[in-house]
Amino acid sequence: MNNAIRLGLLGAVCAGVLLAACSPQSGSPAATDKQPKVPADTAAAARNLDTYRQLLKLHNDEMVVTMGKDIVNRFPHSDAAKEVEQTLPAIEKRYVANREKNRLAALWTYQVAPMAGGTQSTASIYSSRRGGNEPVRLVLRRHTSWGQSAFLYGSKPGFLCRGNCTITGKADGKPVRIKAFTPDGGEPALMIRDDKVFIALLEKTSKLDLDVTRLDGKKDETLVYELAGFDPARWQPLDKLRKRPAGKK
Repeated sequence: MNNAIRLGLLGAVCAGVLLAACSPQSGSPAATDKQPKVPADTAAAARNLDTYRQLLKLHNDEMVVTMGKDIVNRFPHSDAAKEVEQTLPAIEKRYVANREKNRLAALWTYQVAPMAGGTQSTASIYSSRRGGNEPVRLVLRRHTSWGQSAFLYGSKPGFLCRGNCTITGKADGKPVRIKAFTPDGGEPALMIRDDKVFIALLEKTSKLDLDVTRLDGKKDETLVYELAGFDPARWQPLDKLRKRPAGKK
């Protein structure tokens, strides 16, 4: 099925979904003597079931779930509802899983750009907001001159860490201790001492909690990162970066 036909069919189906949801049940024309007298609910259920079947063919899980639930809720004892219930649970489970997968993936940002006489590739994610606190960015960086690093980057004045310090936290509920240090340039950041170990931890962790103290009022805070959407393939390695001419993306 080519795209034009597919889009045309989806438009017609969507229009049918809206019409079915908005049309009154008692507004059907009276049956003539030559037409079988079908109850309005049965006829509406049959129409909606036909739309449901078309959506199944289009593999539009979101619309399938919407229409399927409407049929089951409005016509719970109908043959249409019985047919829908044979396929709807599995499709809804898949739809919810994919929606969550897409949400987690969208939390990450990947960039390749010139930086300080070289090229850098970054993968970054912001902490979840808690109590109105400013989010803190967790950054994984590869630079053609500086190599690989991982760090937390917040707002000024930064974090409490006198030279070297240890960040405590939890990786999927298990206690972790991560050695860190403050950069010489005074940036509001915490540099991870062993980036390789940290990145290996990150790649197998869904939720990471890190306990930090901000210099602004010396506030203790737990930063929460939902890491499950990280895609290592989108974070370009250094060998690929070095092949790029300086200043080119």
